[in-house]
Amino acid sequence: MKINHRESERHVLAITVDNEAGILAKIAGLFTARGYNIDSLTVADISNDHAISRITIVTNGPPQVIDQIEAQLERLVPVHKVVDLTAAGPHVERELALVKVRGTGEKRVEALRLADIFRARPVDTTTESFVFEITGPPEKVDTFISLMRELGLVEVGRTGVVGMMRGSEGA
Repeated sequence: MKINHRESERHVLAITVDNEAGILAKIAGLFTARGYNIDSLTVADISNDHAISRITIVTNGPPQVIDQIEAQLERLVPVHKVVDLTAAGPHVERELALVKVRGTGEKRVEALRLADIFRARPVDTTTESFVFEITGPPEKVDTFISLMRELGLVEVGRTGVVGMMRGSEGA
């Protein structure tokens, strides 16, 4: 199915699943088999007894494709619940990145100044480089990385998006 990117919308899906071997492969296989793209993927154990995990997937598509993805995910046996955070209402999204920047002199000073503005923390420093830790919405992380490219970006590692509904109710 060819996706018209003008109709495409970004959606954050929170999927609660049994914490068992192969479930991530089943979900990724569902996306692959149907030609859906995964922009971001995070997985974590969320229960005391290690029986339940939460998978957060960021994907894009027109509304009918997103509905189809949700329906197909809900049919998988180890899936307990699928929540489209984007459609469900106000939610919080965060991502963590480690950003390595090489630089001396003015470029080094500018990298530190921008890191301060973006509330990025230096977690490793040498005389010729920094590794910054930055957290926030994906757009903030993207902007910080873009600015660091101009100053000597060496390497980036990103966790992927995690999201949660606002308010006192769980997803």
